[in-house]
Amino acid sequence: MIRNLLLTLCTLALTLAAGAHAVEPIRIGTTQSLSGSLQEFGTNQLRGLQMWVGDVNARGELLGRPVELVHYDDGSDPARSAELYQKLITEDKVDLLVGPYSSDITLAAAQVAEANDMPMLTLAASADEIWAQGYENIVGLDTPSSRYMDIALENAATEGARTMALVWADTDFGRDVVGGVRYKAGELGIKVVLDQSADSITELPAMVSNLKAANADVIMAIAYLDGATALVRALKREQVKPQMLVFAVGASLAEFGQELQADAEGVSGVTQWLRGIRLPGAQDFAYRYRKLYGYNPGAYAALGYSGGQVIEAAVRLAGSTEHAAVREQLHTMVFNSLLGIYKVDADGRQVGKSNYLFQWQGKDRRLVAPANIAESKLAYPLAW
Repeated sequence: MIRNLLLTLCTLALTLAAGAHAVEPIRIGTTQSLSGSLQEFGTNQLRGLQMWVGDVNARGELLGRPVELVHYDDGSDPARSAELYQKLITEDKVDLLVGPYSSDITLAAAQVAEANDMPMLTLAASADEIWAQGYENIVGLDTPSSRYMDIALENAATEGARTMALVWADTDFGRDVVGGVRYKAGELGIKVVLDQSADSITELPAMVSNLKAANADVIMAIAYLDGATALVRALKREQVKPQMLVFAVGASLAEFGQELQADAEGVSGVTQWLRGIRLPGAQDFAYRYRKLYGYNPGAYAALGYSGGQVIEAAVRLAGSTEHAAVREQLHTMVFNSLLGIYKVDADGRQVGKSNYLFQWQGKDRRLVAPANIAESKLAYPLAW
């Protein structure tokens, strides 16, 4: 009888002790496009975030608390994302927010975060419109669209390019990027001899005819994967031979080289990250990501992981998850993440890093600028 009573008391004491030491997790909320047209990008961002959660918890957690990622599928839909961010804040009671994929979905989510006075770090969202709203809670990780192609233009000018033909998909992202391209080209003395938008791939034949007539040193195209591969094939077919062919978005994907094979050789593009980059942590991240998910990480996976790193740094520096303290750190700290230098201006716009320039060389993407971390030299003129 006494023995049983002692056992019961010991069990109760252990239970109470465990409860006394239990701590609430730090809850990070996000939506990502796990279905719909942006599924590939959203899935990779989420996996990068999830890998960071695993890493920070394995290192001993954050401020002595485990990190929990609460995520939903926004279906590539801005309205759905906004609804879910409201749920994350009011029902799931998350501590902090990480943004979704794409500028338009992020803008919808940002409105919810700002209305609830909740700090949110955006990931792959580059539209300058986000930073023109006067929001206090929204800070960005991605290079703003107005500077998205600067590194490509700077290297083209260095190589002696004097004329450029600009073709672009008529989307929010495309319109934002070309505004910055026009300004930067003028600053560098590169004359834009063709400036043409397209609503769909069906307009490519006319564009190629105009590109051939323009005979520009550089052809710059703002296009996603299907448009980018179709344009390369059409240029080859019509024997249009610029000194440099450079893309935003489309050429950065591994599928670009897989589809075009030898025709991808010499094509350039900009990206936020490559696994071959000579920066601390890049190779380690790429190796461990591949072990976890079975394929090499792209820029969007690195954006996800880097977003976690930035949130972690802000929380550690703040010493808490209190919104005002974390918001202050996100606005003022300078931090070297997997993606590069994180630093934002007074509006929350990323100013610490620029994109990288790569070129397809020998069946792979080789980093060619900036020079201090380049794997290879830019092949200019393009040998077609």
